[in-house]
Amino acid sequence: MPSIIVSTEVQRSAKDVFAYATDPTRFSEWQKGVVDGHIEEPSIPSAGTRCMTVRRIGFAERPSTSELVHIDPPRTWQILGIDGPIRAMVDVAVAPLTDNSARLTIAIDFEGRGIGTLLVPLVVRREARKEMPANLATLKQRLEPQT
Repeated sequence: MPSIIVSTEVQRSAKDVFAYATDPTRFSEWQKGVVDGHIEEPSIPSAGTRCMTVRRIGFAERPSTSELVHIDPPRTWQILGIDGPIRAMVDVAVAPLTDNSARLTIAIDFEGRGIGTLLVPLVVRREARKEMPANLATLKQRLEPQT
């Protein structure tokens, strides 16, 4: 069971919400600490596609690689971290509410390896619980039309 689940309603189509929330090149626009992201080989994402993300942690930039496990646009997307001491497991679900609104739900958990075994329960989950609601608020603000 994921340790953190956050959800928000966005006044945009499910297709638009899914495309934005699952595009690694846009992660830095709405995820705190992300400085870069991209798909390893530009193509249509499918199971096995690798996602590279760089996060600023403290004073250092740390790259991580995740593998796309499942994708069903514009509904669901799942990635698993495959390297480093802290590996995220992220599930994204987008449910249309109307033609121009959708509910975005992100479930995330972490697995620690080596030093990450200590960091996940002591620091990582606590920080993610604080950051995720703010991240979704930023995503919502960026996607919704300004009136």
